[in-house]
Parts: sequence; C-alpha cells; structure tokens
Amino acid sequence: MKAAILFCGLTLVACTNDDNPAVQPGDDVEEQLAKMTLREKVGQMFYVRSEALDTTIHWTSHTELMPLELQEVNDRMKTLCEDYPVGGVILYAWNIKDETQLASFITQIKALNGSPLLCIDEEGGRVARIANNPNFDVKKYESMEAIGNTGDPTNAYECGNTIGTYLSNYGFDIDFAPVADVNTNPDNIVIGPRAFSGDPAVAAPMVTNYLQGLKDAGIAGCIKHFPGHGDTSADTHYGYAQTMKTWAEMLQCEMVTFRAGIEWGCQLIMTAHIAAPNVTGADVPSTMSPVILQDKLRGELGYQNIIVTDAISMGAITNQYSTAEAAVGSILAGADIVLDPSNYVVAFEAVMSAIANGTITEERINQSVRRILKLRKTVSTY
Repeated sequence: MKAAILFCGLTLVACTNDDNPAVQPGDDVEEQLAKMTLREKVGQMFYVRSEALDTTIHWTSHTELMPLELQEVNDRMKTLCEDYPVGGVILYAWNIKDETQLASFITQIKALNGSPLLCIDEEGGRVARIANNPNFDVKKYESMEAIGNTGDPTNAYECGNTIGTYLSNYGFDIDFAPVADVNTNPDNIVIGPRAFSGDPAVAAPMVTNYLQGLKDAGIAGCIKHFPGHGDTSADTHYGYAQTMKTWAEMLQCEMVTFRAGIEWGCQLIMTAHIAAPNVTGADVPSTMSPVILQDKLRGELGYQNIIVTDAISMGAITNQYSTAEAAVGSILAGADIVLDPSNYVVAFEAVMSAIANGTITEERINQSVRRILKLRKTVSTY
C-alpha cells in the first residue's frame, strides 16, 4: 500500500506495511518463553557465523576463513550446539558453493539445537554472497545507487522481491538488507553505492519498497546501519569511525530513512559501530551506546522490534573491547541480537556470568527473547 508520510518537513511516498505492525507478543509467545531454559534464551540472542560453532577453528582475520570453505555441518558443530544453542547463523560467500551444497547446508544448520534462523548479506550490487557467485543463475544488480538514480521506488521493490524470492527458495529467513544509510560523504569508503541516495527524500521510499519486496517474497529485511553510516570516512570493519553530526542534523537526514522503515514496520534494525560524540557526549560505538539504542531509537523514534548489532568481530569493536565486553555491553546498551562474536563460547558464557552476578537481569533477557520469538513466528508465516 502506498501512503504519503511527512518526515522532518519532507513529504515522502513510502510503502507501508499495515499487516505487520509493532505489537505486543501474544500469549503463545509468553507460553513458549516460560518453557525455555536460561541457556536457551541466551542462545536465541546470538547469531553467529558457521565457523564459530567449530571450536577448532581459530582466526584473527576474515581472510583466514575463506580458504577453509566450511560448507557443511560437522560433528563438532552439532556437539557444541547441544550446550550452546544458537538463535541464528549467517552465511558468507565462502560458505556457499552451489545450489545443491547450499540446500544441504541450510537443512543441516536448521536441524541444530536452537533451530537457527538463516541469515545472509544479500543487498544486491557488490555485497551479494549468492548473486556474485558464478555458480548461481540469479539476477544481478549494479548497485542500490543505480536503482535510486532511477527515481522510481518500484525498481527498489522489484530488486527486493527478486532477491527475496531466490533467498526464500534456498531456505533463508533474514536478509540483512537494505542499506538505509544516506550517502552524504564523498569520502565514504564503506557505504558509497550501497546506499540508494545522498538525498533522504529519495532514499526513504526506496528503502520501504525494498523491504516490502522482501516481505512479499517471504524474507524478513533489516535496515542498517543505525544511526547512519553515510556521513563517515572510515571503515568500521577495521577500526574507529565517527560522525560529527548532532541529533538535530540527523533528524533532518539519516533519521528520515530510518523513521520511514520504522513506520513501515521493519522487524530488524542493525546498529553501526560508529561513534556519534555530538549525540552521546562520548566516543563509544553506537552499538554499545544506550543513548543511541534506548534513548534515541526506542525512546524518541518509538521502535519496538529487534535491534541487532553489526558483527562484533569487526575492528571498530575488537580494537577497543574483548569479545566478552562487547557481548555484555551491547546487550546492556539495548541490543537484542549479538551478531558474529569471534568466540561464541566466550561471548555466551560472559552473558551467563553477567546474569549470575546481576549485571544483566533475566527480565532484560526476556525482553529481547520476546521480540525474537515474535520474529520467528512472523517468518514462519511468510
């Protein structure tokens, strides 16, 4: 459905999702929550790469994982998940060989303890784990910028729906897309053409139509990277990055697209590891900031669904925090799902210890798990 929405003085034609509002979980969610052990609850809050489930694999750089080509579930992964159930698994390009292998791998992963949801970064353009694999015959897209340049949001819908259709056919549940950043910095080395536009009035309806395309194909989308990675010049994969914008400035630009996604009813928002010192008063990454995640995203913008961190194995986090500190700190800041800890066991046990010593309450865990169970219920009906 199309609707005119007024954001920050800009009238946008945006796609709404009236049948997918942010609602309180029903009794069935509460019943399911009551039956879960604490370890099961904590496990649902972790989405990991497949290599994290094999404790014989040690790595410091993603380049070390590529030649391993872990493309099937082994006995070590099965055994680990008995003690450390996991809520989701994200696949990368080197985990995917061809259609036959992918179908088998996804079936094996979904049989693991925790019944993990399957996730992928399949934005279209340069970030497309499947479309950029020559063994897959799927439509390829130049970039989201190229789609934004058409000025026609139906092209964003077609892109999201096409990508969502093949992801759904392969067995995925969540696509960490689309990028909702507004690419306003010409020196930006990490977002660039991954964003639809440098103009929020152009980007916002592209984002919501892409989300609708995914949903209509049976895939949950995720807008990223909150509070906006488009005005940075550094890459958080490798180290510190910041935006010097004030919140008032963000409301006129970055928040236009994120508010559009929230109004549409997006189920997941991914954090950025960027610092926003003129918003928070500190150099802390947004992923670890309760000001950004609780005061701004939940409080001021009214977002009720899942907050997922960007990968906490990225340099902007690992250069400042241990795996344990990042896992506990991001949950304390307001995240519901901790994505890609470099050591899953360490991260899991750190959260368990934080609950035992009262740093994190079980009710705080329950708040996140309710949202996650609601998501699982939603994707099962797509």
